Amino acid sequence: MFSLRPSTPPVVGLDISSTAVKLLQFSRSNGRYRVEHYASEPLPANAITEKKIVEVEAVGEAIRRAVQRSGSKARHAAVAVAGSAVITKVIPMPADLTEDELETQIELEANQYIPYPLEEVNLDFEVLGPAEGNPNLINVLLAASRAENVDVRVAAVELGGLVAQCVDVEAFAMENALTLLDAGNEPPETRGVVDIGGTMTTLNVVRRGRNIYTREQVFGGKQLTEEIVRRYDLSFQEADLAKRQGGLPESYELDILEPFKEQLVQQVSRALKFFFGSSELNEVDQIVLAGGCSSIEGVADMVEERLEFPTIVANPFAHMSVASRVQPALLERDSPTLMISSGLALRSFG
Repeated sequence: MFSLRPSTPPVVGLDISSTAVKLLQFSRSNGRYRVEHYASEPLPANAITEKKIVEVEAVGEAIRRAVQRSGSKARHAAVAVAGSAVITKVIPMPADLTEDELETQIELEANQYIPYPLEEVNLDFEVLGPAEGNPNLINVLLAASRAENVDVRVAAVELGGLVAQCVDVEAFAMENALTLLDAGNEPPETRGVVDIGGTMTTLNVVRRGRNIYTREQVFGGKQLTEEIVRRYDLSFQEADLAKRQGGLPESYELDILEPFKEQLVQQVSRALKFFFGSSELNEVDQIVLAGGCSSIEGVADMVEERLEFPTIVANPFAHMSVASRVQPALLERDSPTLMISSGLALRSFG
């Protein structure tokens, strides 16, 4: 199972990150979205390692708890694999092929782009539109991932009591979620979306609505928590809670938080330099910060000042209404961490 296309039954978007399972479900009326269900459930420390599921039972149990806490009655879910686990390629194909003919031709073409036997991969394709300068061709996006990457997520979802209706790619889910930031307004042409998670930071560059670049690097909020543990002799859980809710000594901000913020800005700068070095572009129109660390006070201003690109913190719910069962304050607090789950939840709609 691997699908880039919209799902027919209502689905919950399930983002399985390094620290938590995050569940979202939307409804839509008159073109406007509403948050119907939301829950986030923490994962054991080593259940996910570098975006790979290590403890599938623990992840499945967290999904089950998230479903129960959210109150959702949906039985289908959309999940995603990391961009590093997926091979993508845009292939020009004859425009007059039927869908069955296109599928057959894609499987024949896939052999030259995928360095694994086809029986070991799951693949799907999406028609992007006419090829520029040639009306007889269409551009088709091919996406393929090792079956084991997909199967372990499907297994975790099933252990959580749901059916995996769609297995997406994190970069494409992020691409979908960006549409929620604009509320019908003209989006910036080129965006650098920096998702700073617990252990990994991912840069996705989206140009004219399409993801054109993805890069992952090992850096995240866990490093800040570990420094708090080392400096103040706390358990990891105590340090993580204090980091989010306060209560640390006065020396924390100057001795630990400020150096971490400097590191974070350096990581964002480094990721963008890698992109500029591999592209004809040398600037972006906007940086979007996502993930838990993007909520640290002053980070967005520091990135904008140092890199000299307009910078915002992601909030996919800024133009949405919220069902009474969802706590608005909690959703607001967690909003930068919910871009991928938002993009996955949009799979319910065409």
